Amino acid sequence: MRVLVTGATSMIGRMVAERLLARGDEVTVLQRSTTEMTGVQQFNGSVTDAGIVSQAVAGQDAVIHLAAKVDITGEWDDFVSVNVEGTSTLLAAAKTAGVSRFVYISSPSVAHGGESLIGVGAEPADPDSTSGHYATSKAMAEQLALAASTADMPVVAIRPHLVIGVGDTQLVERILDRARQGRLPLIGSGLALIDTTWVDNAADAMVAALDECPDLGGEAFVISNGEPRTVHELIARITNAAGVEWSPRSVPRKVAIAGGSVIETVWDRTSRDDEPPMTSFGAEQLSTAHWFDQQRTREALGWTPKVSLAEGFERLSEHYRNS
Repeated sequence: MRVLVTGATSMIGRMVAERLLARGDEVTVLQRSTTEMTGVQQFNGSVTDAGIVSQAVAGQDAVIHLAAKVDITGEWDDFVSVNVEGTSTLLAAAKTAGVSRFVYISSPSVAHGGESLIGVGAEPADPDSTSGHYATSKAMAEQLALAASTADMPVVAIRPHLVIGVGDTQLVERILDRARQGRLPLIGSGLALIDTTWVDNAADAMVAALDECPDLGGEAFVISNGEPRTVHELIARITNAAGVEWSPRSVPRKVAIAGGSVIETVWDRTSRDDEPPMTSFGAEQLSTAHWFDQQRTREALGWTPKVSLAEGFERLSEHYRNS
């Protein structure tokens, strides 16, 4: 197939493009900065630019849309512009270009209202119950994407949960930076079970969704390794892999959530662009269980994770030993 991948400079996006190239697909990438990837046609720009989007999508059979604003803080209008309006622009251009399948990369946070999620499937995206600009805008965008699904252009939403891997700056490096600074507490007991997804498995699932898209239009799927672990264990394994000392102190959940809300207000009112030490969404994520039933996902996509968490953490340890 001829496939457009947006956001290909991200850890996951690059791996998805490499997977497609390796099996013989023709790959075009669209992202804000140039990638060093060879064998792809490149367009540099934003999904908010209708002109560059139309150029990138012309002649494509399929789209895998990963590009998004994923910052912890920021102006609401910026999240809407990229995540909602950018997705709308891409969907419209894809339909005009005759694209025959569209995979939208979403997030489990689109259906997380702060309560524990225990063995659930992909509940409907609900922007009215989400926490934070990112989750709310992604929920709005997923609703747009799935509503645009037709027989001619089926759309599938894939929600990878907490993707980790070598080179990960979104989760792994943030954890390590905070641990080094002594700013990584445990929220509550640290015993909440959460799912994670090793990056290779996430990329494989996205490619599988592309292949199965014609039969799954309008559906959403959460993907994970299916190996829930406690928050304490996951943080400990990440810090141990990098050789970073971590001596956690415990902060009560309610205190952390309330404090995160106050910090968010201060950051918004002062227009600070650095990363806050805590947000209410972050406190909720670190103190509530969220792991998912993977049976429907694996059956529908014909996919199972190939890299276990044990193997993944060994790869991470090897990376830091050699860096």
